[in-house]
Amino acid sequence: MSYSIPRVLTIAGSDSGGGAGIQADLKTFAALGVHGLVALTAVTAQNTAGVMGIHEVPPEMVRLQIEAVVKDIGVEVAKTGMLSSSPIIREVARAAKDFRLRLVVDPVMVSKSGADLLRRDALGSLIKDLLPVAEVVTPNLDEAEALTGLKIAGVKDSVRAGETILNLGPKAVVVKGGHLKGNAVDVLCVRGRPLKEFSAGRIESVTTHGTGCTFSSAIAAFLAMDRSIEEAVKGAKDFVTGAITCGLRIGKGVGPVDPVSGLRIDAERYRVISRMYDAISVIESSEVLSLLSPECQINIVMALPKTYARGIESVCGIPGRIFNVGGRLKAASCPAFGASKHVANVVLTAMEFDPEVRSAMNIRYSQEIIAACRSLGFKIGSYDRKREPEEAKAKEGATIPWGVRQAIKELGAVPDIIYHKGDLGKEPMITILGRDPVEVAMRTIKIGKRLRANRA
Repeated sequence: MSYSIPRVLTIAGSDSGGGAGIQADLKTFAALGVHGLVALTAVTAQNTAGVMGIHEVPPEMVRLQIEAVVKDIGVEVAKTGMLSSSPIIREVARAAKDFRLRLVVDPVMVSKSGADLLRRDALGSLIKDLLPVAEVVTPNLDEAEALTGLKIAGVKDSVRAGETILNLGPKAVVVKGGHLKGNAVDVLCVRGRPLKEFSAGRIESVTTHGTGCTFSSAIAAFLAMDRSIEEAVKGAKDFVTGAITCGLRIGKGVGPVDPVSGLRIDAERYRVISRMYDAISVIESSEVLSLLSPECQINIVMALPKTYARGIESVCGIPGRIFNVGGRLKAASCPAFGASKHVANVVLTAMEFDPEVRSAMNIRYSQEIIAACRSLGFKIGSYDRKREPEEAKAKEGATIPWGVRQAIKELGAVPDIIYHKGDLGKEPMITILGRDPVEVAMRTIKIGKRLRANRA
């Protein structure tokens, strides 16, 4: 049985640091489920701190690479990145015409570190030869200013620049707003269609290397999947936002975005849910855990790794919690992300101090249970809710993070057990922490067995 996969060609330079260029393009293609093809235009020696050298590929070799993959494999959409010189630009433009390539043009001019990636005498060729054969052009603000001669200080200026570039021949222009103040607003101008704006909150990050490459590659990939230009730009905007959010803090300079972070997160979500099912099996088979059930019932959680943990939606718990049914604990439903608030906040706060502590489970408080925990050698921390500062009380959801931080700071480490004795209208509680829910469940069973033995 044959399987057809969309094929997307990147015509761009190589980044030896793996953050931008064809490396970012191919990672983006793979993450979005299209097959990536390459026509290399230049080899660069660079890292997160800067570009040390550039070696251009001969224009005829660039053409030959394009011809080789088009004639054998086929290309739904192509994108350009670093083209470096006028001869290469002209060769790419001719190939686009000859092979009727749908072309996304990222008019790369300067690297993130400030190095010139387009010869200054090649700007005219970019405007004259390449833009007229482009389907979509994706300039950032500096590139849009260079292409138009306009000064861009706000969204209205971006619109004016986009419309000016549109008059140079392409079907659509996306003027990226990453360098504007406030929200990052991208402006999409499509010939014969209403203007569209795509806004996203600004991400304060030092991992933005490869942003433009990833964005234009994602547009090309979505176009190859038969999305409209508007859908492709919206999808690419969301995709690159995630890649920036999960950027890699490597090197001494500007770290790269992570185009495959979505795949990593999906894999981690599967691992977390699988481990949660294992823990539920352990909990439901135990005869002693019902001794530990509080009035508010039990929940057990596990968070995604700290790199991907973004609030309670990143923590998997049990919707409806875990109930005592006839002396045995029973999960009310299957594990799901975002199903816990209180226990999830314990874990998210503990992970600030120790990223390995990703799981927790709450049980009822009693001095007898705390004594059992001590006899088992667990590290124990506590906090007094009556000492909670007014600013924490006034902020919704701030109590538990405050308390967990207090317990950790007083102990000097992340405890195995954290407890509080409650407050007006607040049930006293013990929380068992660990690396994963099976470890937490096994620790809790040890506590239950020790409690039963102490009562015998």
